[in-house]
Amino acid sequence: MEDETKRHLNLVLIGHVDAGKSTAGGQILLLSGQVDKQTIKNYEEEAKKKRRESWYMAYIMDTNEEERLKGKTVEVGRAHFETENTRFTILDAPGHKCYIPNMIAGASQADIGVLVISARKGEFEAGYESGGQTREHVLLAKTLGVSKLIVVINKMDEPTVQWSKERYDEIEGKMVPFFKSSGYNVNKDVQFLPISGLCGTNMKTKMDKSICSWWDAPCLFDVLDHIEVPLCDHKSSVRMLIIGKYKDHGTVGTVLIGKLESGTITEGDNLLVMPNKSNVKVIGITLDERKVRRAGPGENVCVKLNGIEEEDIMGGFVLSSITNPVGAFAEFNAKLHILELLDNAVLSAGYKSVLHIHSVVEECEIVDLIEEINMKKMKEPYPKKKKPKGKLIFVKNDAVVVCRIRVNNLICIEKFSDYPQLGRFTLRTEGKTVAVGKVVDVPSSARF
Repeated sequence: MEDETKRHLNLVLIGHVDAGKSTAGGQILLLSGQVDKQTIKNYEEEAKKKRRESWYMAYIMDTNEEERLKGKTVEVGRAHFETENTRFTILDAPGHKCYIPNMIAGASQADIGVLVISARKGEFEAGYESGGQTREHVLLAKTLGVSKLIVVINKMDEPTVQWSKERYDEIEGKMVPFFKSSGYNVNKDVQFLPISGLCGTNMKTKMDKSICSWWDAPCLFDVLDHIEVPLCDHKSSVRMLIIGKYKDHGTVGTVLIGKLESGTITEGDNLLVMPNKSNVKVIGITLDERKVRRAGPGENVCVKLNGIEEEDIMGGFVLSSITNPVGAFAEFNAKLHILELLDNAVLSAGYKSVLHIHSVVEECEIVDLIEEINMKKMKEPYPKKKKPKGKLIFVKNDAVVVCRIRVNNLICIEKFSDYPQLGRFTLRTEGKTVAVGKVVDVPSSARF
């Protein structure tokens, strides 16, 4: 953003249901001055009426009545806060397994993740064991491009824990091997710290030794403010992933909401909405409810356009440069890592699933298995010309395979090597993540 010296990062809160994500997110907004004391008082009174006194802090992020009644985040909450050097867009992803698609949509917009783990006896175990969302969220975060994780061990003030170093060490000891197996470099990309999301302890300021004698490291805000992430590419072609839209009644134009993954958008630019190839002109840009003339990569923006109507836009569309537009395809080649198929099944040509790629959700079919990759003997990129010794009929769990995938409608994607956020995806079947993958090639016959 012009005249803006602070960097901008998108932060997603992830973790198992009831770990305290919304409470921690609400506390972050309170401590950073985004919520006044009267609002908090009103939330406390509302929570008491619902006989859920400890939920009041979560109401800051959980804004609809369904979420407040159930105590479960459903939609991805969105808010803004600042530290000394960084502006953040905070995304509160749902933890319940029924809302994993919403979690995917939130994590796909994020640069860094805050994994919230409950230290309460039994709650960590419920999230970490098979079927818990702690494991799935970590794996999905890595797949969706969340390069850095801050792991907050929450509820350390709970009576079954009482800031116990033994409990903290136990959780860290179990999580570290899992992070490594998920592809994270624990020494560089993962940082642990204890907090109380409800009380705000060790969040904005480092906690006193009288509370926790063994902790001698930075608090959450300090870690967030100094976390290192890859620099954004301002010079690449424009790629803005559209996640929402609305008509600004009383004014001309249609407003698109999304994350600008690459390039720079300036008021007056002529751009293209894909895959429907609509030529549009930028007539307004808003960042954090402030009007600006220019927005750079990594920003969550609202862009007002002339030349397209609200009904002609869907989530998953992409705003892009005219000279180098994003590709729109119905078929592509991918490197697919099979995680765990349903009922120990096999994957073969004809296998159908649901594809999640940035904000696109589409039914898909594996139409061809090209070759299986021995990851112990090969390094990326895989040799495109290599042919398997015989026709590959099927693969099982843990296999890595190059395959061709077909969807029913044109979708905006890119090769992972060119635009990672438009080239990484997950496959889900019956509410379960069965595979993760990367787009490695797009056959010329699939271009429109």
